[in-house]
Formats: sequence, C-alpha cells, structure tokens
Amino acid sequence: MVNSPRRTLALALLAGVALATPLAQAQDKTLRIVVPFGPGGGSDNFARILQPKLAELLKQTVVIDNRPGAGGTIGAAYVAKAAPDGQTVLLSDAGVATISPSLFAKLPYAATDLVPVINLAQFPHVLVSAPGFPAQNLSELLALDKARPGKLSVASSGNGTSPHLTVELLNQMAGSQLVHVPFKGSGPAINDTVGGQVDMVFTGYATVANLIKAGKLKVLAVTSPRRMPELPQVATVTESGVAGFESWIAQAVFAPQGTPAETVRKLNQAIGTVLRQADVKEALRLQGLEHADNTPEEFSAWVKKQSAQWAKVIREGRIQPD
Repeated sequence: MVNSPRRTLALALLAGVALATPLAQAQDKTLRIVVPFGPGGGSDNFARILQPKLAELLKQTVVIDNRPGAGGTIGAAYVAKAAPDGQTVLLSDAGVATISPSLFAKLPYAATDLVPVINLAQFPHVLVSAPGFPAQNLSELLALDKARPGKLSVASSGNGTSPHLTVELLNQMAGSQLVHVPFKGSGPAINDTVGGQVDMVFTGYATVANLIKAGKLKVLAVTSPRRMPELPQVATVTESGVAGFESWIAQAVFAPQGTPAETVRKLNQAIGTVLRQADVKEALRLQGLEHADNTPEEFSAWVKKQSAQWAKVIREGRIQPD
C-alpha cells in the first residue's frame, strides 16, 4: 500500500513521540552510581571520569553516591536491594561479585543479586621486589623457593584481598611455599617491599609504576596471559612455567537483580560509548588502564569463571578475611 503524504506525516509524528517519551522520562530521573568505597580510590576515580560523559549522553542527571565500608559489601548490598529500574547501579572492584561471596560467611547480599552490566577495565597484578633481591624473574624465584621452601615472603594489601588470593593461587598452581604477609593497605606493603622488610609484593602496575621507573622496584612477573605493553620485557607467570595462570583486578558495573535485559543492554551500550571516547581512553591510559569492550553476556561469563577460580582458591587455602 502506498502511503499518502498526510499518512506519512502522521506516522513520522507518532514515531517522534515514541522516541521522545522515554527521553523525557529519563530527563526526570537521576542515574545513581553507587561506589562502595570512599572518594579518591580507583572505583571513585573511574566513576568521576564517566559521570559527566554519561550525563551528556543520556540527557539526565548522573550522581555519584559513595557508600564505603566492610570491603565494599555495604554499597553492594544497597544496590542489590535497589529498585531494578536501571536508575541505580554499582561501580566497584569486580571482587564484590567474584570474591566476596566465597570469602565471607555472611553477606547482606547474594552474588545473584547483582547483574553484570559491563567490565569497564581490567589489569593484571605485577610481582615486584627491591632491586637487590637475588631473583631477576619468576623462574629464578621459583628455583629459590624450591631450594629454601617457606623462606621467601610476599606482601599483600590484606587478608582476602585480590593480591593475597594471587599469592595463594601461585602457591597452589606452582607448588611453591611463598609466605604471605598481610598489611593494612597496599601503601604499607609497597613501602616495606622497597625497604626490604618483605621480599616481594603483588599489586597493580599503576600503584608502583613510578617506583619501577625510578629503579626502586623491579618487576619479576605479570599475571596476565600476555605481556603488558608497558612492560614488554617482563615475562608472564604462564611463560615462567605455571601454565594457565592469570589474575586480574577489574572495575565493573552491576545492576540490581530483576533489571530488564533490555535496560542492562542499554546501560552497557551507553557506558561502552563513553569508554570509547578519545579523551576518556587517554584519561584511563594515564592511570595504566585500558577499557574492556564486552557485552553483558560476555561479562557474565567472565564473572562466572572468576568466581569459580577464587572459590576454589579460598576453599583450598582456607582463607579468612581480616
């Protein structure tokens, strides 16, 4: 059937109304990004990079709501209990979904209460030591450990943290007997590694990049399957003889359970659009981050795989949180 000019105009007007109505509704609402840590941390910094860009793209108010405490579980529980309407999301270390449910005997939420929206960025740990440490790489380190089992120490930012679990994963997969030394935060752990009070520390590259460049720390290995572009000369743990080893730190977005799949998809696409903007990519690069392009389904599969890995490490290592 051929449309008349009048019918064509009417259809166009109806289509315009259909598109404009959700936009007008969105303008009346506020997107709340809950960060379960205090201002100034990695998750908070990420949220503040995204906030103005998302507000501009979505044509609505976007606010950051810091709800720190209990290792991120207070903020995660708040989002888990929020209305599943796409207006409240969690921006956090992915460990709130991949580690905490296995680590804590009692949580105010279940892992299934948080729906994966998008993995914003992920980066490996680096294993660093003071320059005078006798091993120059992980292969030499493992040989030292075999000769003197239980004598080498590895610091972390605390019991049950991702760096601690990485130590345990290495011990379990390599058969090593590295001694874990927990600290209250990454700063003291790094300082004591520089000073030689402990032999090594697992941490994110961005936290020690300047110390590496200044020659105060040397890198023994990276925990990604492939070498880091910033450290092309440093072998991965897998290359050093521990096949299949990988350990990541990730920043991600989650929505409350029950959020419609279409809403999750739209949030994923909006955030992905922001992450691909040139100035955002540069801001992340300066922090040693590279955004991860992924769909909700891909991120859900990653969360499932990570959760299984860390549940096994926690169970076999009998790990208890601080």
